[in-house]
Amino acid sequence: MGMIDRLRPAFWDGATDGGPYRSLFNYRRLWRLSVALLAAVSLTPLCIMTVIDFNVTKRAVNQENINRTTITTSNTRRTLTYFLDERLAALGFAARVQTYENLSTQDHLTALLRDLKAAFGGFMDLGVIGEDGRQVAYVGPYDLLGINYADQAWFKETMASGSYISDIFLGFRNVPHLIIAVRADRPGGGHFLLRASVDTQRINDILAGLDLSGNGDAFLVNREGVLQTVSRSHGTVFERLDIPVPEQADRTEVVETSDAEGGLIVGYASIERTPLVLMVVKRQAELMRPWFAMRLNLMGFLGASVLVILVVILGVATYMVEKIFVADQTRAKTMHQMEHTNRMASIGRLAAGVAHEINNPLAIINEKAGLMQDLIRFSPEPPSPDRLSGLVDSILASVERAGTITKRLLSFARHLEVHIESVSLQKVAEEVLSFLTKEAEYRRIAVEVTADPAVPTIESDRGKLQQILLNLVNNAFQAMDDGGSLRVRIFRPGEAGVAVSVADNGCGIPAADIKRIFEPFFSTKKKKGGTGLGLSITYGLVQELGGTLAVASELGHGSTFTVTFPLDKGDAGAPAARG
Repeated sequence: MGMIDRLRPAFWDGATDGGPYRSLFNYRRLWRLSVALLAAVSLTPLCIMTVIDFNVTKRAVNQENINRTTITTSNTRRTLTYFLDERLAALGFAARVQTYENLSTQDHLTALLRDLKAAFGGFMDLGVIGEDGRQVAYVGPYDLLGINYADQAWFKETMASGSYISDIFLGFRNVPHLIIAVRADRPGGGHFLLRASVDTQRINDILAGLDLSGNGDAFLVNREGVLQTVSRSHGTVFERLDIPVPEQADRTEVVETSDAEGGLIVGYASIERTPLVLMVVKRQAELMRPWFAMRLNLMGFLGASVLVILVVILGVATYMVEKIFVADQTRAKTMHQMEHTNRMASIGRLAAGVAHEINNPLAIINEKAGLMQDLIRFSPEPPSPDRLSGLVDSILASVERAGTITKRLLSFARHLEVHIESVSLQKVAEEVLSFLTKEAEYRRIAVEVTADPAVPTIESDRGKLQQILLNLVNNAFQAMDDGGSLRVRIFRPGEAGVAVSVADNGCGIPAADIKRIFEPFFSTKKKKGGTGLGLSITYGLVQELGGTLAVASELGHGSTFTVTFPLDKGDAGAPAARG
């Protein structure tokens, strides 16, 4: 026996015993239905909660990343703004407290640049530019003295607005740099500009010092989308940015894009009073990596939970269905035994009538035998052979009649096992009623049997047909008072079968009890000794023979039970599952 056969429950192959009470349910279907319902009830909420938690957690992690990007971008913007504003303010202060003449001297300008570097840092050079755009003084590493900036946009902007912070450009020195410039008034009228180059490495250091998660990147671009600082992933200075440049915003903004693989989280903010835009770019795939790991754990937990639940469901469903199956088998065996007992009780009840039937031929035999004895002993002459022959014929006829009665009883008792044969319903009805003739005479019950000559024989089990009709007739006798009327009719309701109806004019059945009369142990005659099994057993037998049993009753006017059988019942042992 293989492992599968050992694990297979008993109900899987169904009942092996015959009989109408073999099985109430289709246990495989019941087991599958139980497993499906339990699994649906148990797993559906779990899966729904998992999906909800999955999405909520994902949104929470993503929102946390957005918040962190927002904070980083906002703080960095303030740092860069403060860095540039501080140097612009220092330059403006120097321009206001120093005269154009002093700033135009090389020594004085050199001392000022040294002081600015010492106090603030980040200054690369310093120059004084006259109102005509010509640089009249310069301190720094490049040869820029005397260059005229009159046609430069930054010069015009500074003269117009009073201060200016540029983006990073090459300029006359052909080196990437950022300048800040302020306009100052001359005492005698007119203006001049004090301009300084800011060390862009300080800006790069600020951006490089950011602790960015998710393989993040922070850099500056101008409004045209040209990189102003080195980027880890998007190019170097003066290269065009490979992702869209967000529109100018007065405050920090964060957007999600799907342009790159896995998507990007982009935080951006304009640096105040500059054409620069700070961008902090993080890769969502990297940011969500911890969540991906947690997702694997969640899926693993879900899978393990589903597996455990399924194992428990299979175990519980199998155990419960197996218990129901065992109980059903016990019930079926009990009902089968009760059917047998009911049949034996019927035979015992018939025995009284049979004994009365046999008494008549025995009386005739006794009378004829006594007469023969008297003729032989006391007659002066030997009796004639013809007279003795007549007496012997009467004895033999009585013996044959008694033999017929006993054979009929033995035939009724012998049909305990299923045996399919050609059976005439009319003959079966006559056999059954012959046992009850004396009771009917004693109670003055009129029995009428009508049979349609066109009713054919059927392929069925004679013993079970006898039991069915006997139960129905006995039930009718119990329902009637003395002097009642019983009508047995055999007819053909259609081409597919034949029917026999048993009608009485007894007490009838209440409408409320009609639906329950075929239930085991349901009886309205328990006070009169009824067990409530007769009609239940009859119903089971009819089903086993493939027939149907219908009842029509009117309270106080009697009941009619009609049994319809198919013409051919080839498999009398077929299961008669009701569920």
